[in-house]
Order: sequence, then structure tokens, then C-alpha cells
Amino acid sequence: MPRPKALISWSSGKDSAFALHEVMQAGAFEVVGALTTVTESFERVAVHDVRPQILRAQCEAAGLPQRIVPIPYPCPNEVYEARMGKAVAQAVAEGITHMIFGDLFLADIRAYREQKLDGTGITPVFPLWERPTPALAQAMIASGLEAYLTTVDLKRLPAEFAGRRFDAQLLADLPDDVDPCGENGEFHTCVVAGPMFSHRLEVTTGERMQRDGHAYCDLVIG
Repeated sequence: MPRPKALISWSSGKDSAFALHEVMQAGAFEVVGALTTVTESFERVAVHDVRPQILRAQCEAAGLPQRIVPIPYPCPNEVYEARMGKAVAQAVAEGITHMIFGDLFLADIRAYREQKLDGTGITPVFPLWERPTPALAQAMIASGLEAYLTTVDLKRLPAEFAGRRFDAQLLADLPDDVDPCGENGEFHTCVVAGPMFSHRLEVTTGERMQRDGHAYCDLVIG
């Protein structure tokens, strides 16, 4: 029997990457594309601030066609929902029936996704849901997943964390009130290697900057 077709909601970060890995291992779905929101003004992956060249390299390494949803910055919610709705409708027209998310434990985010997809023909899938994040972070690292922190909330972490590797030393250095996976928005990541990729991406850390209460570290291919 043919497997149901699915898209991965691809943020460029570790959670969506590990969700993809889990789904690939289980084999229940045929993942046929990576859906990503990209800001039109900055030409960066929304929130994670990753360059489109790196996003493209990630999708090539994962063997997934890109599906870009351009959004403005700042993005009013009605604009976001209209553009995502168009992307969902296109997916349904192509026979896609599921969308995979890397959400971990934020119930309001999950409920929002379920509400917006209800009745569209797309069923949301949450392969990492409610896995204890200390153990999950360790499992990600043990799998060979490599990532860098690209965005840091300065209310939760010092700016120096931007650009650091997501590794055992980082987990040891995180304050006790910071989730090991950054699920409360403390930090966001960009994955450069892991079992979901056919090869490692060669990236270097570039300029660091601060804006809107966050610290950012630019990653560059090569």
C-alpha cells in the first residue's frame, strides 16, 4: 500500500530536523517536501534568521523539495494565516494528507495548528510531543545531530550564546530555568548535520548582532 504523503514544517532548526528523523525511521509517511516561512524583507528563515542558501542546502541534504511561504516582517496574523492557507490548499490539491511538526510541549501552539488545519484535509503529526526535553536534547546530540544557536532571547540568555554549538557543553552551561531544547523561545537553532541529512553542511559563524531584544549569529556556507 502507498504511504500517506506528508510535508515537514521545516524551521531549519533541531526540533523539525529530529521530528523528520523520527518519521523517517518509523516509515509511516512519504515525506515529499519541506514547508518554510521566509521573511521577504530580510530574506531569512522566520524566527531562526537562517540564510536561504543554508535552507536550500539543508533541503538538498535531506532530499526534500523546498516549499517557501514568503511573509512580511512584522507579519500580521491575518497575513500569515492567508499565506499558510494557500500553501495548505496547494498541498491538498497534490494529494498530501499530513503535516509533521517538531513541537514539544506548548499546548497552545499545538491547539492552534490543529484548529487551523481542521477541515482542510491535512492532519497534523507531532512525533516529539511531550518527550521530556532533557532526555530529548541528549538523544538529539547522541544521534549525530549538529546545530548552532542562531537566535537568543536576551531576557533568558546572554548574547554570547548566539553562535554556540548545540552540544553537551551548551546543555551544561544553560541556566536552570532555560529549557534544554529552548521550547519556550529561549533560543533557536540551525541544523548542519545529522541522520536526516546525506552529508554535513560546511558552515562558519559570521557576524553577531542584536535587535528587538534578541542576539543573532549569522551562519555562512563555506
